[in-house]
Amino acid sequence: MQIPRRQFLGLTGAGAVFATMLKTARAQSYPARPIHLIVGFPAGGPNDILGRLVAQWLSGRLGQPVTVENRPGASGNIATEAVVDASADGYTLLLVGPANAINPSIYGNLNHNFLRDIAPVAAITREPLVMLVHPSVPAKTVAQFIAYAKANPGKVKMASTGNGSSPHVSGLLFEMMAKVDIAVEHYAGGGPALKGMIAGEAQVMFEPMSASIEPVRHGKLRALAVTTATRSEALPDIPPLGESIPGYEASAVTGIGAPANTPTDIIDRLNKEINAAFTDPTMKARLVDTGGAALPGSSADFGRLMAKETAKWAKVIKASSAKP
Repeated sequence: MQIPRRQFLGLTGAGAVFATMLKTARAQSYPARPIHLIVGFPAGGPNDILGRLVAQWLSGRLGQPVTVENRPGASGNIATEAVVDASADGYTLLLVGPANAINPSIYGNLNHNFLRDIAPVAAITREPLVMLVHPSVPAKTVAQFIAYAKANPGKVKMASTGNGSSPHVSGLLFEMMAKVDIAVEHYAGGGPALKGMIAGEAQVMFEPMSASIEPVRHGKLRALAVTTATRSEALPDIPPLGESIPGYEASAVTGIGAPANTPTDIIDRLNKEINAAFTDPTMKARLVDTGGAALPGSSADFGRLMAKETAKWAKVIKASSAKP
């Protein structure tokens, strides 16, 4: 039986309206139960602190508990795979960090493709790293440090929080662009690396602002530069590294992701609530305390940013032959 064209168009139009109403109803009813935010690093670290801050904010905005679940191991890959395998219903989220942009080039046998298998929800912050030196290093500027490193081959060590970590690859990028050769001393995480730096076991380190600001303020380490393109509110007197090495930029981008195929209306709802944090004075101040700058924008903006970060670190890792 043939349906008249006008009647057919009316039916399809009604179907579209019904689909829109269904999406609206789902968005309004979400969430109906607690949400889990998976963090791929131990409790108490920078990722965990930021994750709990966002979870608390979302709990108040969504009217449901957002609980943080720490699943450390394999540079965040265990947590990422847990979210990849979760139901795409908005009830399991991932705290996305720089490791998600670095790991694809470090690990050759991952069971997931981050850019394909994790849907971007919203960016949170871009945190600068700080180029730190031990007080025994006779350099007050980046240019002086480069000259010192070139004049003392084999005597300067760079502390790393682990092979392929954000501090490690940021240091590798510095070596490549400054044309210096610095030995790398790997430590089992940020805490041991900072302790080794303060003890003088290494002379230079690239460490996220949130972890490095206290040793700098107490004079235990000296800050030469921040790695973002602009100055940081937390250390406004410290210049960007790009002023000494044009084109240098490195930062720890964080955000929220969800399993691929999560309904767009749920992602849009989460994106809206996270972006609302950037206009709240109390929340803005708490984000500044973490050392990062807010990154408002759409889920698509966050997706493009993570793709750009992934491509950038792939080039650095390929040139340095870094391995896990």
